[in-house]
Amino acid sequence: MKIALCQMPVGMDKDENLTKADQLVKKAAYDGADLVVLPEMFNCPYSNEYFRAFGEREGEGTYLFLSKLAAENKVVLVGGSIPELDGEEVYNTSYVFSSEGNCIGKHRKTHLFDIDIPGGIRFVESDTLTPGSTSTVVDTEFGKIGIAICYDIRFPEFFRNMVLDGAKLIIVPAAFNMTTGPAHWELTARARALDNQTFVAMCSPARDEDGVYVAYGHSLVADAWGNVVSQLDEREAVLYTDIELDACDEIRQNLPLLKHRKPEVYK
Repeated sequence: MKIALCQMPVGMDKDENLTKADQLVKKAAYDGADLVVLPEMFNCPYSNEYFRAFGEREGEGTYLFLSKLAAENKVVLVGGSIPELDGEEVYNTSYVFSSEGNCIGKHRKTHLFDIDIPGGIRFVESDTLTPGSTSTVVDTEFGKIGIAICYDIRFPEFFRNMVLDGAKLIIVPAAFNMTTGPAHWELTARARALDNQTFVAMCSPARDEDGVYVAYGHSLVADAWGNVVSQLDEREAVLYTDIELDACDEIRQNLPLLKHRKPEVYK
């Protein structure tokens, strides 16, 4: 399976953001990608100020755009994430579409980024967003794929749930910042991959030093041995990686961490 991570700039104009996503997904499909991933909040500036204003209900504009994009390009499409309106609530939601354009999965960011680092960054997502309540594994034509969003990756139990549910690849649309990115972006990807002997693919927006939120970039793929096998810098680009999910089986057989678990002790 060839996956493509679309590290795209995200600006103030939703239509321009969708146009850029359209261009990069089409490029990825033309280059032979089977599964394409967009970044977290790819149609919306990453700020509490804009989540509700840019929000859409399931089945509306961006949802329909992603469905059509997947079908026209015959790719499995992980639609990054967008602000989803549901009643009075706003969720940070990722939709997954089959190569026929059918929605085959949906994940709502479960762990909200509420952080205040002295001299660093303050961001309290719960001021606007409502958390999801489940981990998410999607059945695709290539196998079971877990979906998490950004801050979800910092919770090992969450990733373990997806692996125990059959995931051999976990896709993470994410937007680490210039404080947490240099410190923990690669580290957490490698740690979750190593802990669970699974592939982890993290897709970031491109960095815009003049934007309302400055993303770290560096979209990457880590393998089931904990190695980074491919990675971008901070600029707009598409990252291609060939993945053999069966490699997880060999690693799990040679170093049977999952079989050696003792859940009765971990209480």
